[in-house]
Amino acid sequence: MSESKINPYIVLAIGVISVSTSAIIVKVSSAPAGVIAFYRLFFSVLLMLPIFLIKYVHELRYITKRDWVFSVISGVFLAFHFILWFESLNYTSVASSTVLVTLQPLFAFIGTYLFFKEKFSWKAILSAVIAIIGSVIISWGDFLISGSALYGDILALIACALITGYLMFGQSVRKRMSLITYTFVVYSISAVTLLIYVLVAQEPLYPYPTSDWIYFILLALVPTLLGHTLFNWSVKWLSTSTISMAILFEPVGAAVLAYYFLQESLIWTQILGGLIVIGGLSIFLLDERRARKKMVQSQMISED
Repeated sequence: MSESKINPYIVLAIGVISVSTSAIIVKVSSAPAGVIAFYRLFFSVLLMLPIFLIKYVHELRYITKRDWVFSVISGVFLAFHFILWFESLNYTSVASSTVLVTLQPLFAFIGTYLFFKEKFSWKAILSAVIAIIGSVIISWGDFLISGSALYGDILALIACALITGYLMFGQSVRKRMSLITYTFVVYSISAVTLLIYVLVAQEPLYPYPTSDWIYFILLALVPTLLGHTLFNWSVKWLSTSTISMAILFEPVGAAVLAYYFLQESLIWTQILGGLIVIGGLSIFLLDERRARKKMVQSQMISED
């Protein structure tokens, strides 16, 4: 079956379900957060290695010093994103953690404003305020449950900031590298960073029960390689904003899976706060899409 005959929305839905499994798999593993993160990236790199060596290894010679520096920063940010996010799942619920981690567009909004002086519309600012209110409601509800749940929420928010930094530094590099080469390089750097962290923290790399090794491989296969690969495939057929909107349903998928597989129930603050966060981010992404359309139209008019 050719790519053009595959329904991209079905592919996108499978991608969202795939990434939604990440928090569930981490939650059921008995290994420390750093070890889980290391093996997730380590096995991802191993699985990518054959195709990289066969088709893409020659691209390494064309990487500039600046791109190497940015790739290293990206890889380090990704490593600590995983450490803090996985650690947050030891303290707070899957629903709260995944909702807060998906605040990435909001952190990108703040980052581009602070570092690139990018201006945003009042709708974008309003959507950011709405999303913040939603996250405050989630954190307030978790604080009422226990202080440790709030601590988990804070770790998830820091993890969200780190994944934004990873994307911002990687954005310019990705324009000059193929997807496979960039992903392989950054994942490798991240895996090395995680190995150093694990050794310094004296977290044991082994032994672990067979179930944990299965979880490590599943994390590499399902949310990392399958989920993100399907998103990258979908970019050819769907707009980036459509894919971004779909990713907002990751917390919903994770919460449903946590309910059925981990018996995690939702409290009203998590439901209300989660809906408000998703609503705020939806407004932001839709406004961003309209702004891009206007920019393209104005460029076409000026060229004419």
